[in-house]
Amino acid sequence: MKKDYRICTKCVLDTSDSDITFDNEGVCNYCNNFAALMSNSLSGQEANEYLIETVKKIKASRKGEYDCIVGMSGGVDSTYVAYLAKQHGLNPLAVHIDAGWNSEIAVKNIESATNRLGIDLETIVVNWKEVRDLQRAYFKASVPNCDVPQDHAFMAGIYNLAAKYGIQYIISGHNNVTEFILPPSWGYDSGDLNNLIDIHSKYGEVKLKTYPRLSLFKKIIYYRYFKNLKSLRILNYVSYDKENVKKFIADNLGWKDYGGKHFESRFTKFFQSYYLPIKFGFDKRRAHLSNLIASGQISREDALRELENLPYNQTEIMEDTEYFIKKLGFSEDEWQEIMESRPRRHTDFKSDYNQWWFRLLKAIKRK
Repeated sequence: MKKDYRICTKCVLDTSDSDITFDNEGVCNYCNNFAALMSNSLSGQEANEYLIETVKKIKASRKGEYDCIVGMSGGVDSTYVAYLAKQHGLNPLAVHIDAGWNSEIAVKNIESATNRLGIDLETIVVNWKEVRDLQRAYFKASVPNCDVPQDHAFMAGIYNLAAKYGIQYIISGHNNVTEFILPPSWGYDSGDLNNLIDIHSKYGEVKLKTYPRLSLFKKIIYYRYFKNLKSLRILNYVSYDKENVKKFIADNLGWKDYGGKHFESRFTKFFQSYYLPIKFGFDKRRAHLSNLIASGQISREDALRELENLPYNQTEIMEDTEYFIKKLGFSEDEWQEIMESRPRRHTDFKSDYNQWWFRLLKAIKRK
């Protein structure tokens, strides 16, 4: 039975998420979870002291030329993280994964920031035929998170480089104030290699010979426990106001705005702003804006006004759709069939989370 339409009284998430729930005041579970998280998080002087101690540990772990890796996409978060790393006296290696969809602005942002900060940059170019076939498979599978092929390659490439250079710390741009709130049904864990392989085995056509991959088993058991590799989210320990940071990196690092969250990738721009709202009926702007509301960076009224606008510039739709389906090698009829096919969940396919070793690890953690 379809739920009656409701929208959170505190943020802008609504019943386009089938799993949303509301308390007696009409506040959604995501807002309440965010409030609980923040009440138990370090802040102010405590957060600063923790960050200083963490930086000391990173410096002490250095075995070669670099003491940490910073993944860079050309976006706000990763650019600011690179700046903070240098400000704290670290010597990071900047890593970028090119999966064939970089916007020109993103490339220039990365080059400008790394040059001005004096950071070495290593770019891993993913085999285009392989990543395109994998992306095609995700669309044919009719699952929502078609960003997985890019995100998995990004994660695997960084972990593999960390092992290559003997680097113990990976500094991520992920953060709570802009990314904590996201309905699970709107995305999926890009680290689930078994899910990726199953989708590709059913819908792919090209063998993945060089595509970077990393199983959850290797990530958790080998890298985390045996190699002691750590992923840190340092933005959670500093004051992080998105608009102020944008202005700062624009003034000091030559950063240019690309128009939306994760729009540094042309793929993600089209997929989030057109494919997901049209095919699946949800607008990820609601989650992004709700994060900013919950963290006090915008008002609910301003967010509602922004949502009155379409998620995609109508004058760009025809041109970008043509570019998108041509680059992925779909005919217009194939693309229409994809858009009209029944949406599916990632859990309809195999998963690392159903493997015996993961269930055992989960049971051990509970004890």
